[in-house]
Parts: sequence; structure tokens; C-alpha cells
Amino acid sequence: MSEKSFKPVLGLWDATMIVAGSMIGSGIFIVSANITTNVGSAGWLVAVWVITGFMTITAAVSYGELSGMFPKAGGQYQYLKEAYNPLIAFLYGWSFFAVIQTGTIAAVGVAFSKFTAYLIPAVSEDLVWLDLGFVTISPAQVLAIFTIILLTYINTRGVKSGKIIQSTLTTVKLVSLFGLIVAGFFMLKPEVWQANWSNAWDMKKLLPDGNIETYITIGAFGAIASAMVGSIFSSDAWNNVTFIAGEIKNPQRNIGLSLFLGTLIVTVIYVSANVMYTGILPLNEIAFAENDRVGVAASTVIFGAAGTIVIALMIMVSTFGCNNGLILSGARVYYTMAKDGLFFKQVGELNNASVPQKALWIQCILASVWCLSGKYGDLLDMISFVVVLFYMLTIIGIFILRKKRPDAPRPYKAFGYPVLPLIYILMGITFCSLLIIYKPEYTWPGFIITLIGIPLYYIALNSKSNKNKD
Repeated sequence: MSEKSFKPVLGLWDATMIVAGSMIGSGIFIVSANITTNVGSAGWLVAVWVITGFMTITAAVSYGELSGMFPKAGGQYQYLKEAYNPLIAFLYGWSFFAVIQTGTIAAVGVAFSKFTAYLIPAVSEDLVWLDLGFVTISPAQVLAIFTIILLTYINTRGVKSGKIIQSTLTTVKLVSLFGLIVAGFFMLKPEVWQANWSNAWDMKKLLPDGNIETYITIGAFGAIASAMVGSIFSSDAWNNVTFIAGEIKNPQRNIGLSLFLGTLIVTVIYVSANVMYTGILPLNEIAFAENDRVGVAASTVIFGAAGTIVIALMIMVSTFGCNNGLILSGARVYYTMAKDGLFFKQVGELNNASVPQKALWIQCILASVWCLSGKYGDLLDMISFVVVLFYMLTIIGIFILRKKRPDAPRPYKAFGYPVLPLIYILMGITFCSLLIIYKPEYTWPGFIITLIGIPLYYIALNSKSNKNKD
């Protein structure tokens, strides 16, 4: 009996919808508040999103070369293993499992619940469903876990089931977002636009009491780095499509192309949405929107009393689709690690529908634990540093592999090589360095989580060695 293998059933459209759908969750409707408090001007608010978009597209087109060379399940994990060694790849896989993917799934799941509560108050995060003393459980957390379990189950039935949900919901949310942006520009208030853009590049920190703090030059760079934590989180997960390479038709062509198309579409939407915000909301209303919900404030201006319901429905569709993409793709990394003998052996098996069912369920369990902990938001802030660090290492891997394997087939070469990849690396180093200096609380916890992977790697190696002897 031959070993089960992945079925390549996803085309370019499906892959692009996974890129865009995994990127767009609730961040675009929320994080602009924090960005605005840090930079204090319309120009710099939009600039932060432009810088993030440039970094994202540059990284994505660079990954195209690697995806063409190694069109296998596991994506970024595979690239790091080929460019460096199994330890670096394992540290990425461990961080990915421990926090990056599972924490993101939890955060997106709870965001779905928070906005469902606008329509169904009984699932509010402010209510206590169960008090266990060491932890309180809200209806919002229970609903988040239910959606994660439901999407996990659907994806165990085969990649086609997940593909239908992903393509449908991503199309709906792209059309909805474009519609919101266009409607916002029709409702543009000239006096608000003039006030926001009259001193567009006057960077300052906005305070809740209405006062401001000015920055000295180096402090301004720290403010930009702090602001970018939110925009980078909102633009993350574009690399998820690389994890499912084994299920994509003609992966050498379609992964690289879908990475470019997906990140470009999302960047255009994100920048346009923020320009629209500055045309209908005074800067202070963006910075200090209730519960940071800038999207709700903007939608209320555009649609009146119905605005809250409109945005709640949009975010429910957006986050549900986002989590489907994250759940579908993430499990393939743990599957690949298990195949290398660095994760639980059973996780490296496919079910009769040719999907890694056990990998999906173990991911579901940890994401549900993060939902209950209530700490997913803190962890995601802390992991931004590590996420960018691994992106940089992967892109440096392009230079390493050009030297190590100059004759290897490269059906798609990194666009703008070596200039654009170098620019990304320099921007990434700058971002990480500024976070270390100005926001150390965003750096060391995520770094410690990653380093915990070192002893775990050697424990896994030892276990693998003992099994081979047996």
C-alpha cells in the first residue's frame, strides 16, 4: 500500500485568495488608532502603512524564488532548513506552533466574537460565563473556540472544503472593503481632510487628555517602529500559501505569483482605507476611537446608525475567512516537522482525505488554550520581533542559496535581486533594533519563546536517534 500524499487541487485564484484572506482579519479596522497615537499625523499614519506594504511585497516577491526551488509542504520551514540547517528551521517551526500561528488563530477567533457581540450581546467578552478562580471564561472565548473547532473539522474533510470557504469569504470581504473605501471617499469632509493634512508630516505623540509630546529625531524612529507593530501584525500571514505547496497546481509558478498578487491587493486596500479614514474622521477620533475601533467610527459616519452593524458583519466575514486560511495552512508546517522526526510522529500522517488531520487538531487544541488564557494579544505584540527576524533570515537565505547552489533550477527569480531583498533586510534590521531600544517588552519574551526551542530540538533529535536504534 503506497503512502498517502497531498493532492494538488488549488489553482492561482485559490492561492491568491489564501494570501489575501489570511492577511485581512480585523487589524485594518483597529490598529490605526494605536499607530495614530504614536505618530500623531495623517501623513505618517499613511506612511507607516506604505512602509509596511513595501516591506511585505518585497518579502513576498523574494519568497517567490524559494517557493520555485522548493515547492514542498512546509514552505518557510523548508527554506530555512535548505539555506541554514535543521536547528534554525526547527526554531521557526517551534515558534510558529507555540505562538505565531496558534496565537494569531486565537486572536482572530476572539475578534470574530467581539464583533458578533454587536449583533448578539449575549456573546460579549464583558460577560463571565464561568469563573474558575485562576481564569474567567467569557461567552466570547467560548464562541471563538467553537469557530476554531468548526473550521478545523471542515478542513479535516479535505482541502476542497477549505478552498470553497476561503475563496468565497475572501471575495466577499475584498468587495466589501472596496465598497467601504469608495463610500468613504464619497462622504469625504473637506474641512476634516484639510485639518488632518495641513500639517501632515508633523510627527508627535497624541495623549488622551488632548496634549501632545514632541519627539527628538531618534525618538521619532522609535515611534515609527512602535507604530509598525500593529501594521506588521495586520499584514502578516501572507507566507501561509507557501506551507501548502504540495496542494497547489504548478507550484513553481503559482506560489510566487499568488504571493505578489495577494500582497499587492491587500496593500492597496490598507493604504486606501487609511487615506479614507483621514478624510472623514478628525485625527483625535482616529487615535482615540472607542476600544480602538476606527472601522466602526468610520462606518458610522458613512452609513449612520446602521454603520455599526455594517462593520460588524464585515469583520465577522473577514475574521472567519482569515482563520480558515490560517488553520488550513498552518497544520502543514507541523506535518513537515513530524516527517523530519522533530514533532509527534502521528502528526506526520495524512487521513483518507489527504490532509494532516492530527496536525490540524493539535493546532486547534493549542489555539483554544490561547483563547482561554486571554494573553494572545500580549503574545502577538511580543512575537512581531521574532516574525520579522525569521523573515529576514529567510530572505538572507536567498543570497546563501545563490552561492551554495548556483546551478539549482530557479523557475522564478527574486524580483529586484539583490537590491530589493537587501532593502528589506536593512529595513528589518532597523525595525528590530528600534524595538530592542524603545520597546524591549516587545522583543525579549518572543525571543525567549524561540530560544526554548533549542533544548526541545536536541530532545527531539535524541528521541529520533533512539527510535532509529530500536
